Amino acid sequence: MKIITIIEDDIALNNGIALALKNADYFFRQLYKLSDFKSDEPTDLIILDINLPDGNGFDFLRKLRQTSDTPVIILTANDLETDEVTGLELGADDYITKPFSLMVLRARLDKVLCKSYIPANNCYSDDIYSFDFDKMEFFENGTPVELSKTEQKLLKLLIQNRGQTLTRDYLVDRIWTDGSDYVDENALSVTVGRLRKKLNAANHIQTIYGIGYAWRTK
Repeated sequence: MKIITIIEDDIALNNGIALALKNADYFFRQLYKLSDFKSDEPTDLIILDINLPDGNGFDFLRKLRQTSDTPVIILTANDLETDEVTGLELGADDYITKPFSLMVLRARLDKVLCKSYIPANNCYSDDIYSFDFDKMEFFENGTPVELSKTEQKLLKLLIQNRGQTLTRDYLVDRIWTDGSDYVDENALSVTVGRLRKKLNAANHIQTIYGIGYAWRTK
């Protein structure tokens, strides 16, 4: 399940978006001012207005990008080209002006959430980690790490969906695909624990309590 945060002071519009786009894959957290946003609360995407009662969405986005790569869609009445350029330069993933079509918003939202973070060569690297899923080579700060096949499957799913919350049911279905009728309910927790320990990734593999897990880069 993807957690989508709406920051929009128009209550009717905020409710309308949440009701119209709600489905089994999306959970909407509805906020009405910038101060309602808590950086420690998990979110997979933010729908952000620019003109809010307690501040400017551009300033919020500028600050957010200092610590997070969470996808952001700006949804605003500001239709000036200069505003759109500003939003995109600050790191917005999309910019939609009001009035808008809910069908268009859904399509844009789906597109942003479905971005893949692993290129065709199945490699991933950052300042700490280097993973080659084809060669099954995994490094943490230049030190090789040996991972089991199950741990590799889990890691690949988390990296492919970097920054997004993956439910426990989804992970179990994707990792244990050998046709087993029964998988111990603790199997996923144990695998997550082992992967965290091997990669020293307690700050990267985050538990989203009651939902699942996510790989956070910052």
